[in-house]
Amino acid sequence: MANKADKVKARLPRGLVDRHASDIRATDKMLAAIREVYERYGFDPVETPMLEYTDALGKFLPDQDRPNEGVFSLQDDDEQWLSLRYDLTAPLARHVAENFNEIQLPYRTYRAGYVFRNEKPGPGRFRQFMQFDADTVGAPSVAADAEMCMMMADVMEAVGIKRGEYVVRVNNRKVLDGVMEAIGVTEEGQKLTILRAIDKLDKFGLEGVKLLLGAGRKDESGDFTKGAGLNERQIDKVLILFKIEDFAAEARASNSHYTEGVESGIIDARKAEDIRTKGIFGGLLHNLVGSARGLEGATELQQIWDMVVAGGYDDGRIRIDPSVVRGLEYYTGPVFEVELTAQIPNEKGEIVRFGSVGGGGRYDGLVSRFRGQPVPATGFSIGVSRLMTALKNLGKLGEGDVLAPVLVTVMDGDMEAMGKYQDFTQKLRAAGIRAEMYQGNWKKFGNQLKYADRRGAPLAIIQGADERANAQVQIKDLIEGKRLSEEIESNEEWRSSRPAQVTVKEEDLVAAVKRMLDEQAADRAVGA
Repeated sequence: MANKADKVKARLPRGLVDRHASDIRATDKMLAAIREVYERYGFDPVETPMLEYTDALGKFLPDQDRPNEGVFSLQDDDEQWLSLRYDLTAPLARHVAENFNEIQLPYRTYRAGYVFRNEKPGPGRFRQFMQFDADTVGAPSVAADAEMCMMMADVMEAVGIKRGEYVVRVNNRKVLDGVMEAIGVTEEGQKLTILRAIDKLDKFGLEGVKLLLGAGRKDESGDFTKGAGLNERQIDKVLILFKIEDFAAEARASNSHYTEGVESGIIDARKAEDIRTKGIFGGLLHNLVGSARGLEGATELQQIWDMVVAGGYDDGRIRIDPSVVRGLEYYTGPVFEVELTAQIPNEKGEIVRFGSVGGGGRYDGLVSRFRGQPVPATGFSIGVSRLMTALKNLGKLGEGDVLAPVLVTVMDGDMEAMGKYQDFTQKLRAAGIRAEMYQGNWKKFGNQLKYADRRGAPLAIIQGADERANAQVQIKDLIEGKRLSEEIESNEEWRSSRPAQVTVKEEDLVAAVKRMLDEQAADRAVGA
């Protein structure tokens, strides 16, 4: 017997979770729906490893207050540093650069996988999580960015988020650069601090963002985050980004027929969105006067909007929103994120603003880091875990039609009997039926049925010595049997009814099991 002092404590590292069968199956079902959309758009799969050379990944993470600047790293035996990938985009850039002469441009690809961030764990914030990305490399036109936004909308609907329960919000980093010019900020570190402060709107609200733009903010635990150090005038100029909707409201108000038209149904969702968007662009042009960079960004947004209109997605599914930032440093142009707008309860049943479940943008500089020449690229990433949580809280998450296995019970332990049980099990499997032979202590038959109940087994296969002598087998419908048992009051009645149990010839086993499973499926369909 091991010494207690030698026992290892079983404990899960902070910021990590174990995944169970229902979660895995639900994830697989959701990923299949997303994959179908990607494939329909003409994207092909690719896979990169979880480990990359640290310098290849680059330093683009928004939170760098942890060891190794937000990544998990180790040193190889050749003294080179390796890191677990923090997203799927940086490894793709390395892959494209390394195989540039063999890759057909534009290169349209998708991939799913786990990423790792050495961040401070917290509620809903994990160190390992899954992403599902799609990217187009080698397409300089903003038409590729517009397509990403439309595909993102299609993904939401494919996984069960209805139209009106989500919105894809679009901005351009060049617009944000124009704001920086307007407030006189030129130092790159300060720019990043400002962008990351703006990106915290969903998390901290407007007042929290103001603190982060100024001296800094102290959270509930007492931890202090140093701010961007802007003065009041500069902060007010930045906050114009959140007030651009005021210009949209003015555009609506200046249209004398707007309210009457909406109420009467003359103005539909697309016309209403067109009026709003014109107001947004008016506000951008007003606030970006004198910034060539900012005006270039506004022009690109207009081009994206034209593509959105042409594609018929201008009914509220995709919106121009200058408050969108995205936290990663490598974005160079259009940025976008998909936000859930439906009323979503949290684990406590409270209705909360769930926020973003995915996003992306243009990153024209990532591949160029390796090749020394411009290589345009754009893409977006779905946060699989966040989207799963949202679907679960909305009651739209199911693991699919995966039945528990039929249980072949064990009545005798001699090799002849065991061979029979194994034969039954394999014949069921060969017919495409999930099946398992009981592997525990077979001498206590009651434990086998308890095991079947805990597993949710639909049927139990039983063959004792008498049945074996007559080449017969019993099939017990555990689902129907449980229902009937709740209606039967006496042992005598139970013995006389023998609920939901049939005896068939061995050669008829597979056909009888299929028939009974079909009957159970029909009952479920009626009850659904």
